Amino acid sequence: MNIQQQHKIILFDGVCNLCNTSINLVIRKDKKDCFRFAALQSEIGKKYISKFNINPKETDSIVLIDKDTIYIKSTAALHIAKSLSGAYPILFGFIIIPSFIRNWLYDIVAKNRYKWYGKKESCMIPTPELKAKFL
Repeated sequence: MNIQQQHKIILFDGVCNLCNTSINLVIRKDKKDCFRFAALQSEIGKKYISKFNINPKETDSIVLIDKDTIYIKSTAALHIAKSLSGAYPILFGFIIIPSFIRNWLYDIVAKNRYKWYGKKESCMIPTPELKAKFL
């Protein structure tokens, strides 16, 4: 069984401080070891973008790959929250809000994320303990 069948894959903006902070939160709350991670800018991230025909200009912050299903923007974030420990699965209730409304808000944050939260010069390098969670 390959990694894609065993785990959900989160592609994220590796230079975005907000995205990196969010990934660190997911790692801490992923008690069932559901997720594996790759920066959109990495070689493996680029392979997934190509394989699933994802337009990085339209989706440049977060993508969730669950087997052969792709979730983007707010829908990806809500599906990720559903798999976390603690109270985070409650957030999945926001899925009832139409995606065009959720994504409008998501796009405002995504468009301003570098200005509001900053940007790294290069992608995050995982610690040796976390290296197995990154593709």
